Amino acid sequence: MFRAFLLLAMVSLLTAPALAEAQRMGPPSSYWTLTPDYVPESDRHADWYTVAGERDGPSMFPRVQQPEVEYEPGDALTWDRYHTPDVMYYWMFRWAEEYPEILDLYEVGRSFEGRPIYQATITNKATGAHTDKPAAYFDGGRHAGEITPSESTLWLMQYLLENYGTDPEVTDMVDHNTIYLRPQANPDGSNLYLHTAQRNRSSVRPVDQDGNGLYDANPPVDLDGDGTVRQMRWYVGEGNGNAVIREDDESGRLMQRVPMGQGDWRLETEGIDHVGEGRYGSDGIGGLDLHRNFLENWRPMPGMEETGRGYTQVGAGEYPLSEPEIYSFVMWTLTHPHISVVNHMDTSAPFHLRGPSTSSQYERMYEEDLELFFYFDTLGMSITGYPGAGSVYDDFIGGRPLFGHGPDYGYFYYGAIWYGDELWNNGRFEDFNDDGSMDDWDRLYWDDNFNNGEGWKDWVEVDHPQLGTVEVGGFHPKFFLQNPPAPIMGEWAEKQARFNLALIQHLPRLRVDEVATQEMSNPDEEGPEELVEVTVTWTNEGGIPTALRQAELVAIVRPDRVSLEFDPELTRGGDEARVRFVGSGSGIDVGRTDAGETRSITFQLAVSGDGPVEGVARVSSTRGGVVELPFSVDP
Repeated sequence: MFRAFLLLAMVSLLTAPALAEAQRMGPPSSYWTLTPDYVPESDRHADWYTVAGERDGPSMFPRVQQPEVEYEPGDALTWDRYHTPDVMYYWMFRWAEEYPEILDLYEVGRSFEGRPIYQATITNKATGAHTDKPAAYFDGGRHAGEITPSESTLWLMQYLLENYGTDPEVTDMVDHNTIYLRPQANPDGSNLYLHTAQRNRSSVRPVDQDGNGLYDANPPVDLDGDGTVRQMRWYVGEGNGNAVIREDDESGRLMQRVPMGQGDWRLETEGIDHVGEGRYGSDGIGGLDLHRNFLENWRPMPGMEETGRGYTQVGAGEYPLSEPEIYSFVMWTLTHPHISVVNHMDTSAPFHLRGPSTSSQYERMYEEDLELFFYFDTLGMSITGYPGAGSVYDDFIGGRPLFGHGPDYGYFYYGAIWYGDELWNNGRFEDFNDDGSMDDWDRLYWDDNFNNGEGWKDWVEVDHPQLGTVEVGGFHPKFFLQNPPAPIMGEWAEKQARFNLALIQHLPRLRVDEVATQEMSNPDEEGPEELVEVTVTWTNEGGIPTALRQAELVAIVRPDRVSLEFDPELTRGGDEARVRFVGSGSGIDVGRTDAGETRSITFQLAVSGDGPVEGVARVSSTRGGVVELPFSVDP
């Protein structure tokens, strides 16, 4: 009954004409040129935020403005507040106008709710096509509430653009490589997270999270109206609850969960019981996990597996790549096989995280590939200060499988150096009370002493429509537990970006060192041709091979190829051609080129006629790019 009343109140506050008008409104100024049907969130002036999809609970939620968030672009981009997708898009389109020689911006797909997903390509266009260079890719926001990676991706974009032409390392990086950046991999989730008190795992597609057969039927409610969903507690008497006040917290603020029936308090997510089941906030918006929807080692969601004995994966989606955000991403990577390093990031561990996710790295990975990952694990920790790095299965979740995970697609299917780093430490800076663990006590101590108490809200009494008086409070879930407090967000965004810069600096880089020619003895001295050997020497001066062994195994890359190119008129005419290849074609496959390796290959040519013959030696590699050096043969 209460749920029905709440829904009726929501609908009455936002009539259909008002909603239609909000959706129709265009941009207030010419900040950027977007697709004609795109309406920025900031231009939807209704008081209620509407979520698409057929669900059994409310679809409209009060709009909020968090002080930690910038909702309209300012004169300068600063890193002491979080930025909505609209603000990020503003800067991306502005930079596209300011740096046209090195930046392209384009739409790569649409989200579940139809929002455009924008991506940037950064490279010096004058030094070659972006697809002809070694490449790296970085993104954030796949998990809706883990917004720090989006900020780190945008920080990296700004750093590259504003330092190109003045910083020698950045200039060299952009001249020789391609960097793809997608700050908002899931704009639906980010917008819901930043414009309402709600928070969700990833996609906003309706899902039954609590197993009662209803979709999104029991979302949290911001009872005290502070724009944030925290926790609520109420005293129920000894032996009737699921929580107790922690004995080691003299302030009486911290709660400790215990099995139901062993506590004297109930501790739940701030909310009401929408469906009469005695649960609160148990089935919020969405529930799919865009980081469990990849096709490598995908497993069905609970309830879909029919034997009752197979593995399942919470949040996996109806089938692999069922979600448009992941489908567009995977299809884009498969049509761009030249990418060697990737980091699509989450929060909050912090950890340099990679595959395998379903089995041990020592059983599944090529040893030489694994050594590269060990190197980058150590390099990453030296740059970021994160306390850990390694594989999901062995090092992060302790030997239990995680299915449909991005890093597994990245290594086993795509054959790349692929990370899914976890940013922010969840407020766990130090074991301040020396009890052997960093937990809520240490979070609260750090917040009190180093964060001006901004991450905690003391318990306040609130009238609950079903329970009477309850208390609402606890840690800020968005800008403390899940993401850094806004004043230090930039520090975490930058140090992660510094590791990603290091990954770019290790991309393979081919160089043609020399094209040497030497005349050979001709057994037919009366003939019109001279036999010439042409030896091409090249080096990979980058930090990783032009192909991992796994990339070779799954044939995501072709073998590196060395070829000699001439004016087509010189090679036409069969035996009458002025230039003929003897014993081989114009190109030879040479496998991969290891990091730091110098190699040579020799062609034999039959050359006739008078005067020099001009040609180009080309080394082309799926992931090492294309490099050339002109040469001349003078028979």
